Amino acid sequence: MLTSVLYHAYGLAGYDYIRTEYCGNTINFHVRPRKKLIRCPACLGRSVILRGSSIRRLRGLPLGIKSTWLHVHVPRIQCLQCGSVRRVSLKIASPRCSYTHAFARYVVSLAQAMTLIDVARLLGIGWDLVKSIFKQYLHHHYSSPSLAGLEYIAIDEKYTGRKHGFITLVIDLGSARVVYVGAGKQAEALDGFWKRLGRRKSSIKAVAADMSPAYRSAVLEHLPSAALVFDRFHVVKLMNERLTDIRRELYHELTSQHDKSILKGTRWMLLKNPQSIGEQTSDHERLELALQANRPLAVAYYMKEDLRQIWQQTDKVTATVFLDDWINRAQASAIKGLKKMAKTLEKHREGILNWYDHPISTGPLEGINNKIDTLKRQAYGYRDMEFFELRIKALHNSKYALTG
Repeated sequence: MLTSVLYHAYGLAGYDYIRTEYCGNTINFHVRPRKKLIRCPACLGRSVILRGSSIRRLRGLPLGIKSTWLHVHVPRIQCLQCGSVRRVSLKIASPRCSYTHAFARYVVSLAQAMTLIDVARLLGIGWDLVKSIFKQYLHHHYSSPSLAGLEYIAIDEKYTGRKHGFITLVIDLGSARVVYVGAGKQAEALDGFWKRLGRRKSSIKAVAADMSPAYRSAVLEHLPSAALVFDRFHVVKLMNERLTDIRRELYHELTSQHDKSILKGTRWMLLKNPQSIGEQTSDHERLELALQANRPLAVAYYMKEDLRQIWQQTDKVTATVFLDDWINRAQASAIKGLKKMAKTLEKHREGILNWYDHPISTGPLEGINNKIDTLKRQAYGYRDMEFFELRIKALHNSKYALTG
């Protein structure tokens, strides 16, 4: 029976069971390889002479709450073909490892659903061993993601904290895989990606990014044939920042405390979608009062709402006419914030309109950023940047669900 358990539960095919020893919460199985597994590790020859044996101790899969150890009696052989004298190689464990392949796979499956310290406590091992096993797995599968078939990509930066600062992420919009992680948010952060991309650069059809000058210059230099699409989220976000600046300047220009009280506390109402503010609520009344009392603010607010219509036109030609009209109206408004926004849109006009040829965005990257924040919260930060990058590259296989 124990031979069957060792075969089916521990994957020990070709081993003979010797005995079992029980010591507290530990079970020790003694096994030895059968004759068919005994061959020269150098030339794989079977013409060998036994020269004794030694015991190799390997941690195996736990049996309930008890840990198990496999005491493998490894033969020492002399090969008659090549003359070498060595110990027989074991397929159930890597050289110089204290655990079996099955145990490593079990640790990885737990680490994908639990924190490293929880896995260590459950198995009664050090968290550094858990990390080492998990890191080896991640490095093998995710250190160099395949770039074959890459057509649409998105580039964005992510702030990871004071220790590691900003990182630059590149994802494949087709599969939502993180294919590259670079340090910093300058153009140089993408150098490693361009080097890995190599001849595949011609296969990239379009790139979604924000209006960062660094990313823009890097994409235009290395992907001259690809269309650069400026993300609508970042365009609207920039317009919201201009509207906030206009509101702040108006507030400081006002001399009456009554007028200031009308404007105070309206920032988030100005940035919300009109549909999010009910007709009968006090927020709606306060917003209407603030817009009626401040004409420049009202113009900027309705221009902000009008800007969203750029991506709702029937085709690129209509959108071009709409964008040009918006820019002309903003420049003629004599409002500093709107004129500044008009210059920005004029400079990035082509990238905004490219959305009609390639309707992509950095939206999937925002989901990746949320998962990165979850990773950091679960681990209370990462000291090992390489391990952190590997976990980010494996995020597309992570599943998060509401449990409350």
